Amino acid sequence: MVQNSFSIVIVCLNPGKKLLSTVESVLTQQYGNYEIIVKDGGSQDGSLDLLPSDSRIRVLTGKDAGIYDAMNQALSVVSGQYVMFLNCGDVLHDVQVLNRMEKVIENKKCKDPEKEGRIYKERMRIFYGNQYNVRQKCVVYSAPEVNDFTCYRNVPCHQVCFYDARLFSERGYDTRYRVRADYEHFLYCIYEKMAEVVYTELLVADYEGGGFSETAENRRISAQEHGEIARRYLGWRKVLGYQAVMLLTLAPLRTKIAENEQLSGIYNGLKAGLYRMMGKGAGR
Repeated sequence: MVQNSFSIVIVCLNPGKKLLSTVESVLTQQYGNYEIIVKDGGSQDGSLDLLPSDSRIRVLTGKDAGIYDAMNQALSVVSGQYVMFLNCGDVLHDVQVLNRMEKVIENKKCKDPEKEGRIYKERMRIFYGNQYNVRQKCVVYSAPEVNDFTCYRNVPCHQVCFYDARLFSERGYDTRYRVRADYEHFLYCIYEKMAEVVYTELLVADYEGGGFSETAENRRISAQEHGEIARRYLGWRKVLGYQAVMLLTLAPLRTKIAENEQLSGIYNGLKAGLYRMMGKGAGR
């Protein structure tokens, strides 16, 4: 049986030793069919020189207009069936991540015997799991179901997502969005490409925290872009309704608790328990 192939995309600019730690977390995977695409915007700190000589690593160097333009340049050369993105400093959780994801993908594939021998196009899917937040020292659980409210409130971060590469065949990230282009593309995959989103329960990546989107200025831009994108895909009536729900359920306070290093572990544990209860209820 031919293994599914993965393309792991890492974009960087003067990342120091973080690039090497991220790349090594992929190279230690006990899985054979993957490539690493490093898109570098012109680093001058010697970080590229630290990379080992390995045929699975492809380095693209050249100017780009930012993170999402760099991702698009990397996407133009990927050859894997599934694509995931890691930020410098983030790492795959352990050496079995790709092995486990491969098994989930294979189990999900259509095995209808009537389709054997015919031309059959497998449905495009996004497989996602959970992350370990290094700064908060706890697991952050993704929502186990992606519905309209999830798409407004809490889509999984790109470090825990494996995208069918065909979802980037017509277009990549919309670089008009400085902070939320990954959010826009996720909604595009669901509402325009009708991709199936599959929660795997796997712990995929260790997230370093304190990244590009978490500065004060980018948080302001993020909120603005989020509103524009949500209205585009969900409509203003749903957005207004969800905003009311967020206020009534004290979402700003819950966000502060989730980001507090002392309280985040308790909060995420409670959230995980709630997700499990919701999942059992949906299965009845």
